Amino acid sequence: MIKAKAITLTPAQLIRLKISDYAMLAKFRLSFLVVFSAVIGYLFASPVAITVTAIVLLAIGGMLVTGASNAINQIIERDIDKLMSRTRNRPLATERMNVLEAILAAGVMGISGIIILTYFFNPIAGVLAAISLLSYAFVYTPLKRVSPVAVFVGAIPGAFPPMIGYVCATGKIDFVAVMLFSIQFIWQFPHFWSIAWIQFDDYKKAGIMLLPSATGKSRASAVQNVVYCVMLLVVSMIPYFFNMVGAIGNVFITAAGVTFLWMAWNHYRKCEDRTARILMFGSFLYLPVVQLALVIGKI
Repeated sequence: MIKAKAITLTPAQLIRLKISDYAMLAKFRLSFLVVFSAVIGYLFASPVAITVTAIVLLAIGGMLVTGASNAINQIIERDIDKLMSRTRNRPLATERMNVLEAILAAGVMGISGIIILTYFFNPIAGVLAAISLLSYAFVYTPLKRVSPVAVFVGAIPGAFPPMIGYVCATGKIDFVAVMLFSIQFIWQFPHFWSIAWIQFDDYKKAGIMLLPSATGKSRASAVQNVVYCVMLLVVSMIPYFFNMVGAIGNVFITAAGVTFLWMAWNHYRKCEDRTARILMFGSFLYLPVVQLALVIGKI
């Protein structure tokens, strides 16, 4: 009988593995889009000279709060993650990291992020960050196995980043803050539903149903992407009609919206995984294009 050799890792390898596990726990790569949205909100609103220090502090605070949300999500879903192909290699699912360590990491990240946003900016930003963290981790996460309404609930904290960035610059929640929130809120439906379509079988293993229709991967689900893309196109033009952005910026915003709508319509017509994947990648491009157009178009 041949015995398997034990693999001995060097201290440097152990450190790299631990860093990799923490990055996976906090989903730092995926958190970039969240931080980007927050910075965009700050740049769009800032009435004073923009400093690199403020942007860095906002990015760190936002990254920490988002990382805490993702960590708590994985703590709660550690047994579910073992059932799905795309999540079974996460540190808690594989037991490379114990639950206590993950709880401590989430606590340190969450509290530190909220303190940074509160102390260096204002209390309203800190409160919004806390609401975002708690609602995502303790309302959206458990609701995913109960009802597709979880997508609606999750879209609320998911739309907070640009509002938080705006509030960091202005110290208030006004019409502009709500407008920034609304664009990102509506965007999340075709974004999440395209992912849920592609990952349908994997989610099904864990009892997660995120597509809007009980029929699953069907035209009844796909048509709702079209509806929300139409809504998104309309709402994204509000900044132009209220003189928040110029004509050139609005051209880019409208072009992005029409293209995104075409992707949703194409997916509705064909109802294929391929068209859902195109819609998903389109969603990743749409948001930064529109948000950059808002900031550049304001200059």
